[in-house]
Amino acid sequence: MPAAKKLIEVALPLDAINQASAREKSIRHGHPSTLHLWWARRPLAAARAVIFTSLVDDPDDDNANPAFVAACRKLPGDGPNVEAKGDSPRMRLFDFIERLVTWEATTDEKIMGQARQLIRIAANGKPPPLLDPFAGGGSIPLEAQRLGLEAHASDLNPVAVMINKAMIEIPPRFADKPPVNPRERAGGTGGGATWKGAAGLAADVRYYGEWMRERAFERIGHLYPKHKGETVIAWLWARTVISPNPAVNAPVPLVRSFVLSKKKGRECWARPVIEGTTVRFVVAKGLPPAHQDGTMGRRLGGGRCVISGEPISWEYVRAEGKAGRMGEMLMAIVTDGKRGRSYYSPDPSQAATAAEAENMDYFKPSGKMPLKHRNFQPPVYGMYEFGDLFTPRQLVALTTFSDLVQEAREQATQDALAAWGATPL
Repeated sequence: MPAAKKLIEVALPLDAINQASAREKSIRHGHPSTLHLWWARRPLAAARAVIFTSLVDDPDDDNANPAFVAACRKLPGDGPNVEAKGDSPRMRLFDFIERLVTWEATTDEKIMGQARQLIRIAANGKPPPLLDPFAGGGSIPLEAQRLGLEAHASDLNPVAVMINKAMIEIPPRFADKPPVNPRERAGGTGGGATWKGAAGLAADVRYYGEWMRERAFERIGHLYPKHKGETVIAWLWARTVISPNPAVNAPVPLVRSFVLSKKKGRECWARPVIEGTTVRFVVAKGLPPAHQDGTMGRRLGGGRCVISGEPISWEYVRAEGKAGRMGEMLMAIVTDGKRGRSYYSPDPSQAATAAEAENMDYFKPSGKMPLKHRNFQPPVYGMYEFGDLFTPRQLVALTTFSDLVQEAREQATQDALAAWGATPL
């Protein structure tokens, strides 16, 4: 008896899958993309649909698994596909798939459980394992696991391996276990409560994340002061070189664009103010004139001195960088306040605070960057080691959080011993 075609070989409700995939881009809570921005991440909706439809038969195929066809006939028949194209097992399955690929279905155990059951029926009780040798952001193995398959993932990129461990390897080891942190235990929601799936692990991740943030603020919070009572979310700096014009002989900024915000009604830009041979920035409303937007770029064939208009060649900039004479100046301060994002002119005290990190202890990566790579340009500007890509304040912060990861691990281990009398694994 010939094998039935799988549904993916015949037809799919593509409009619904595409719509669900596009909607994921705006989801910022609970989506894997908030864990790490992987550049080639596959939409969860598309991955879920492809895996599911690759495993189930086309129920309208004459050779389809009879038990699976019967299960499809029991699916609700009030969906748009049934209404538009007539009642058939395939149309009922299409309507189910349209519900399955929605973001809300991710945590709907009724829908996900039904999908797993349909796969088991179609596979005669023996769903195959899934192997993704180049898993990247992990969408495919994650959705395979949600659909009840044994998922195996790997990748050549160590960052991808870490992402997949965090999403599909570690959470199952803590499935249905209560959290160990003292806050949940003190609140009476520890071992006596019911914790389904990774809810207990998620509670611990939230707690120890807050624990790390609080201790990081105690140690380096003074390096990140507020501005006008608002939390600073970015300090925008411009790299500088000494102007090639001998009459200027002072640092000038290298900036592709002075535009800070293009949001309608809140446009603003960092306007350079020239005072003799000194440059400073002030935040101005509106957008800059086209001929004043930036001092560096291909259209300029390199750069220009904002004071004298003297051309600055790419070769000159790179030579200054390799000679260690490239500097920086603060362009603007970005805050997050009650009215949303705001932009302010540079504050000398903010720049002085950032400079305090230069006298602090921190770890600076010393690995050499590739010298010959067409898409990796830092070395041509004198940044030969990975540590050169960061400012001292950034390195202090990275060192602090790296230390706190180990401390959080030790704290969690102690809390687990106190909660369970032994480590969970």
